Amino acid sequence: MLATAAALAAPAAYAVTPFVLQDIRIEGLQRTDPGTVFGALPFRIGDTYNDEKGAAALRALFATGLFNDVRLEVDGQDLVVVVDERPVVASVNFVGLKEFDSDPLVKSLRDAGIGEGLPFDKALVDRAEQEIKRQYLTRSLYGAEVVTTVTPLERNRVGVTFTMNEGEAAKISDIRIVGAQAYKESSLLDLFDLTPSGWLTWYTKNDRYSRTKLNADLEKLRAWYVNRGYLEFSVESTQVTISPDKQSIAITISIHEGQPYTVTAVRLEGDYIGKDDEFRSLVGIRPGTPYSGDAVAETSRRITERFGLYGYAFARVDPRPEVDREKGQVALVLYAEPQRRVYVRRIELAGNSRTRDEVIRREFRQFESSWYDGDRIKLSRDRVDRLGYFSDVSVDTNEVPGAPDQVDLTVKVEEKATGNLMLGAGYSNAERLSLTASIQQDNVFGTGNYLGVQVNTSKSQRTLVVSTTDPYFTQDGISRAVDVYYRTTRPYNSLGDNYDLATPGFSVRFGVPFSEYDTVFFGAGAEMTKIGTSSGIPLSYLNYRAMYGETSYSVPLTLGWQRDRRDSALVPTRGRYTRVNAEWSFIGDVRYLRTNLQYQEYWGMPFKTTLGVNAELGWGQGLGGKPFPIFKNFYGGGLGTVRGFEQNSLGVVDPTGAYIGGAKRLNMNASLYFPVPGSGNDKTLRVFAFGDAGNVWRDGESVDLGTLRASAGLGLSWVSPVGPLQLSYAIPMRVEHNDKIQRFQFQIGTSF
Repeated sequence: MLATAAALAAPAAYAVTPFVLQDIRIEGLQRTDPGTVFGALPFRIGDTYNDEKGAAALRALFATGLFNDVRLEVDGQDLVVVVDERPVVASVNFVGLKEFDSDPLVKSLRDAGIGEGLPFDKALVDRAEQEIKRQYLTRSLYGAEVVTTVTPLERNRVGVTFTMNEGEAAKISDIRIVGAQAYKESSLLDLFDLTPSGWLTWYTKNDRYSRTKLNADLEKLRAWYVNRGYLEFSVESTQVTISPDKQSIAITISIHEGQPYTVTAVRLEGDYIGKDDEFRSLVGIRPGTPYSGDAVAETSRRITERFGLYGYAFARVDPRPEVDREKGQVALVLYAEPQRRVYVRRIELAGNSRTRDEVIRREFRQFESSWYDGDRIKLSRDRVDRLGYFSDVSVDTNEVPGAPDQVDLTVKVEEKATGNLMLGAGYSNAERLSLTASIQQDNVFGTGNYLGVQVNTSKSQRTLVVSTTDPYFTQDGISRAVDVYYRTTRPYNSLGDNYDLATPGFSVRFGVPFSEYDTVFFGAGAEMTKIGTSSGIPLSYLNYRAMYGETSYSVPLTLGWQRDRRDSALVPTRGRYTRVNAEWSFIGDVRYLRTNLQYQEYWGMPFKTTLGVNAELGWGQGLGGKPFPIFKNFYGGGLGTVRGFEQNSLGVVDPTGAYIGGAKRLNMNASLYFPVPGSGNDKTLRVFAFGDAGNVWRDGESVDLGTLRASAGLGLSWVSPVGPLQLSYAIPMRVEHNDKIQRFQFQIGTSF
C-alpha cells in the first residue's frame, strides 16, 4: 500500500493504519547529509507510525529550508521519504555596482540567507533586491534599477547575479522656506547641512537628499526660533518633489513662526532637598530676556547633574512655561522631583574582549559602594573614551531589584583596532619627498601600554625611533615613556647632500597627572652628537667641531607642564592649550638650558568662524662657560612659524648660506577660520586669514622686537585622508633685504 503526503491530509477514510516501522528509506538526496533528514524525523525504526507523526515529520523537514518538496510514502512496514532538494547558491555576483563596496554587500546578503553554499530561496532574493533598491534611494539614486538573474548550473546549483543600473544621483535644485517673516530666508537656509548644488557639493555631497539629514536640519531650524523666543514655532509641512527624470529634487518647508516671548520670571518648585539657593545659582535664564530653549535645557541639565552630585540618580526637572499670549510673556517654572538617593553597588564591564578590565576600571572616578555621583560618572566615561581603544563608550544605570537605594552601572564599550601599520610618503616644498614607515600598537596585549617603531626620512632629517609608554606605571596614574633613537640631520640649505650630524640616544620620561587636564612631565636621557666633515658642511659647525671636538656627550634632564582644554586636537574651535618644557644638561661635554613656552587659545565667533591665537617663546643658554650648542638651535620661518618666509630661513645664516637657526625664538600667530562656501558645517575643510610675526636670534644676542618679521595672507586647512593638509599664500609685511621669500607654502601634517 502506498500513501502520499496528500493522503495524510485527506479525510479519515484514507488515513494510514498505524503500524510498527521496520525500515526508513530516503530518496532524492544529492548534497544534504542523510543524518540531517533522520535527525528531523520525530520517530525511529521500531516506533509506531501514524498520521500525526507523519504530519509532524513533514513540518520538521520543510522547516529545515533545504527542500522544495517532501513526500512520505508507505511501502508495507517501511516508510519512504522522498525529497526534492532546493538548489544551492554557487556564486553571488554584482554587475554595474559603483555606489557601494561589494564586500560589505556580500556579507549583508549572506546574513540575510543569500550566499555561496546556502540553499536558494526565491523569496529571500526578491526581498534582497528590494532592499538594495531602498539603499540606493538613501543615496538619492532614485533612477537606480536592480535586476536579479538566476542561472541554473550543474549539480543542482544556481548562480545569482544582481545587475545594477545606478544612473545619476538626484541633486537638490532648490530649498524654500515659506512663512518666514522675522528672519530672512537666506539666513535660515545657512543653518542647513542640505544645500542646492554648488561648486563644492561634489566633495561634500550635501546636495543629495536624505530624510535623516532633512529632519536634522528642521530640528536646527526649530531650535533657532525657540532660542530666540518663538516658543510656539512649528513646521507645518514639508514637501519633497522629484522631477520626472528623477534627477532633481525641490524641497518646500512651510513654517509657523508664532510670536516671540520674553521671560518675566523663573521659579523653582518641587523638592530641592533644602538647597534652593544653591540650585537657583545654576539658573542661566534671566527675566527680561527672550525665551531660549537651549538655555532652559542647559539649566535643567545643570540642576539634574547637581542632584546627581548628592546621589539622586533618577532626579527629574520638568520645565513648565506659563504663557501669556496677549502680552507675549512667559513665566518659567522648574519643577524638581529628586526621587530617591542611591549608591552604586557594582560596576560591570561589557564588550571588552581584548582589553583587560583593569585598563578600564583604573580610569573610573566613580567607585563601588559609594554614593552615586553624576559628575564622576561622566568624567569616568570621558576618561575611558579618551583612551582611544574604543569606538563607543556608554554607561547605563540599572536599578537593583528589591533594593530601591542601590544601582548598578554597566560600562559598555565597542573595541576598535588599536594597531597601526603605516607605509607612506609626504611632500612639502621645504622637505621635498619624505618617506615614513611605522608600526604601532596602542593597547599591547590589552594592557593599555603603547609600543611603536617609527622610521622617517626627509631632505634634512632621518630618524629611527623605538618607543614604549606605560600610562599606569604606578597605580596612581604616573606614566612612563622610554625612547631609543638614532637621528641623522643636516642644516637647511646646506651645500652638500650628506648628513652632517648623527645623534644616537635614549630618554625616559614620567608624567604625573595633577588634575584631569594638567600633567607634569620629568625625565632624563643620554645622547651623543657627532659632527661630520662632509663637503659643504656649514662653517659654523666646523668651528664648533674644532673648539669642542668631533663628538659631544650630554645627559639632558627634562621638566615640563601641559594643560589641554581644547575641544579637538586636529580641528579646535574653542579651548586653551598651554605648554612649558625645559631641557637641562649639566653633565657631559655639552651643558646648556633649553626652554620652550607655548600658548594657544580658540574662540567660537559669529557666522561659524573661529579665532585662534598662538604664541611661542624658545630660549637657550650655554652653561659652564660654553656657548649654546649649535645643534640645539631653534628655527623660524615657514609653516608653523612665520609664513611667507622660506622654511627655517630666519635667524643666523652661515657664510656658506646654510640656515643654522638661533638660541632664541619668538613666534606669534593669529588666524580666523571660516567654512569653505558650499561645504555646509564641515569643519575638516576650512579657509583662514592669518597674520604672523616672529624671528630667531643668535646666542648672546638680545631679543629685539624691532627686528621681528611679519606677514599676512590666506590659507586652506583640510584634514585629508593622508593627514592634516595646510596651504598658505602670504605677503611679507616686515622684511629685510636679505630675507628669503616664499609666498606659497604647503605641508601635510603641520600644526596651527
